[in-house]
Amino acid sequence: MLDPIYIHHLLQNSWYQNLAEPFQHFILAHGKRLTIEKNAAVFNAKDIFDGVYGVLEGSISLGYIDVNGNEAIAAIAEPIMWFGEISLIDNQPRSHDAIALKKSVVLQIPAQPLNEFLLQNPYYWYYFALLTSQKLRYVFLEQIAIQTQSISQRLAQRLLFILEGYGNRSSIQDLNIQVSQDQLANMLTVSRQTVNQELNHFEKQGVIQLGFKKIQVIDLNKLKILSKIGRLNN
Repeated sequence: MLDPIYIHHLLQNSWYQNLAEPFQHFILAHGKRLTIEKNAAVFNAKDIFDGVYGVLEGSISLGYIDVNGNEAIAAIAEPIMWFGEISLIDNQPRSHDAIALKKSVVLQIPAQPLNEFLLQNPYYWYYFALLTSQKLRYVFLEQIAIQTQSISQRLAQRLLFILEGYGNRSSIQDLNIQVSQDQLANMLTVSRQTVNQELNHFEKQGVIQLGFKKIQVIDLNKLKILSKIGRLNN
């Protein structure tokens, strides 16, 4: 049985909150708590599907590292964000790497009992359709932003995405973002210098406070305004 603190984390997750009770009970009964050391893989691209995961502690980078060591980061999963369901749906090997950025704790819903549960209860595939469409919505928003928005808007939007757990959190409760400027630059496909300039501008406007591999949002409303119009009327 999961520790009460982890169950509390699950209840802050919008997807888990809305699951039918039998599905929630199944996850609590069959879920395995795993500790992942820093820089270790939860799974790698092309691995066979072994389950769906939720982050209980720490942070997991979702992306890809090529043979030359070049890294592309699509998102950083933090409590409580689910990942790994793509291979469940299309029955294909993993499409990306999931690497712990620091020592992390994840909840694994193992493949075999999950597949058996869905075979017996096909209605519950609906919930995985919701989980996938939720992420697809954020992908479309990011693609639209690349073509139509300034870097200031895109950066503000990405910070909001992280605070929201890419739609996984039922509400924004923690205004601290554990992310480096290099990681932000990678996610936005711009230079670190560009990200640094924009973040410093945000800080001068009283929107954020910068720390070591950390960003604290001081004024959430101002950040939301920046994500829409890219500037503030001071």
